[in-house]
Amino acid sequence: MKTNLFVLICFISNFIFSQGPSNLIAGNIDTSKSALIHTNNSVSSNEIGTNGFEFELLDAGVNTKYSEIGTGFFRNKLIMVSSKKLGGFAKIDLNTNEAYKELFCLDVGKNGALSKPLLFSRILNTNDSEDQLTFSPDEKTVYFTRSSKENSLEYKLYKASLEEGSHGNWINVELLDINKANTSIETPFLNRKGDKLYFASNMPGSIGGYDIYVSNVNADGSLDTPKNLGHSINTTSDEKYPSLSIDGKHLYFSSKGHQNIGGYDLFTSRILNNSYKAPRNLGNTINSSYDEIAYFLATKNKGYVSSNKPNGKGSFDIYTAVNDEIIQSIKGNAIDLVTKIKLPNTLVILKDEDNNEVARQITDQTGAFNFKNIEPFEVYTLSTYKDGFIDADFEFLANRNFDTTYKKNLELNTTEPVIAKVDDELRIVLENIYFDFAKYSIKEESTISLNKIIKVLKDKPEINLAINAHTDIRGNDAYNLKLSNKRAKSALQYLIKNGIAKNRITSKGYGETKPLIDCKTNTCSDEEHQSNRRIEFVILD
Repeated sequence: MKTNLFVLICFISNFIFSQGPSNLIAGNIDTSKSALIHTNNSVSSNEIGTNGFEFELLDAGVNTKYSEIGTGFFRNKLIMVSSKKLGGFAKIDLNTNEAYKELFCLDVGKNGALSKPLLFSRILNTNDSEDQLTFSPDEKTVYFTRSSKENSLEYKLYKASLEEGSHGNWINVELLDINKANTSIETPFLNRKGDKLYFASNMPGSIGGYDIYVSNVNADGSLDTPKNLGHSINTTSDEKYPSLSIDGKHLYFSSKGHQNIGGYDLFTSRILNNSYKAPRNLGNTINSSYDEIAYFLATKNKGYVSSNKPNGKGSFDIYTAVNDEIIQSIKGNAIDLVTKIKLPNTLVILKDEDNNEVARQITDQTGAFNFKNIEPFEVYTLSTYKDGFIDADFEFLANRNFDTTYKKNLELNTTEPVIAKVDDELRIVLENIYFDFAKYSIKEESTISLNKIIKVLKDKPEINLAINAHTDIRGNDAYNLKLSNKRAKSALQYLIKNGIAKNRITSKGYGETKPLIDCKTNTCSDEEHQSNRRIEFVILD
């Protein structure tokens, strides 16, 4: 009978940890007090500001005199790396003068509070130092790092499988091929699809000491040739601890470079079709002049981060990081470029920087739109679609770091009218002329369309025109005939008022006698009734 090691260790065992000072080496991060302050590329905390991130850091409730560093989640538990001494059996690493690191697991409470840590796995934990790990989406494969026997500061990347039917029996531990001599591979992180593994390494060709790389994950779990994320992410300083947002659109990482407050700061970069935008510092509500590392999200706005800033209990402590979302929106009007008339019934689609649709709206009777799901420092496109107007795209950068509403009017260009044969008649073909239900006064937006007719008639003085108006079937026949005559006459009077000779145009109403769509035998939608309510401009011989 096999022993259920995960349950035995992570849920039942209870260890008493001896106390004492610690100078944890997290990968190659020296956490001794003499090494806490770094000045590379540093700027003031006030200069960085919040950068659009209102973090609240809460003691996670598990911190001790030793170091605690989060590494990811397994079965809704947080996995933690620490050099806690286990009784009198701790093996001391001469390079760090502390116990070798082990993996621990912690239950996550409703408010993000963490339970007392228990050893994660006696199989993965060895006499060497174990560090960061990450799991496949089905949690049946783990990628983890372990120090080499020759050099405890040099880490190698391993893979193991969860034995079928077990609750934590890891088997087939394998040293992966991408490991090289005198090279350290650290802080691995799998994306949610499980097809890309991010990690930090000082392998030859790195821009700085440690760079962030990514490898495609093959079907058998092996890794393709690592690809450096390039100069947009990596600097001549160190970059480590990659992780991703829940939606996979943002890369988070720690860096001593870029524009930071000091030490390792947390940064975010928007991922765009496998390229990366310039990173943005996560701001002074989470970063300090000390080291902030290992930022992992549990939900969209809540996760865990480790820091060695003062007033903690140990060298590195785990904090619950709650990001109060910045609320931003964009509103405005769709308007005609020339007349500045507001345009109702305009379809406006909000797209993100990957050209994915975020939301869509139809402008109201005042031509207004209002999108409320804007994220700070993101680039958006507002795409417009309206009959009679050229489809247009308007770029927009959300460039503020506080709750705000941006205002932007979308100025649309009209299409040109077309002269074409329709139902054996030569017509000036353009978008519909709109009237309110049961009304014959022309809506302001439709004057833009009538202005197109005026331009054609002025450019082509030889053309004479018949204005034919039609209604839908709602209302009685006599009323509809009278209404259509009034609508045709309204259009005629507008043309005359704007310089077209009366003897060149006639008007006539046909009521509901010539529908485009048969709504008597079929149930019609509002849009189909609208199609039947129309004015046609027929060129006379």
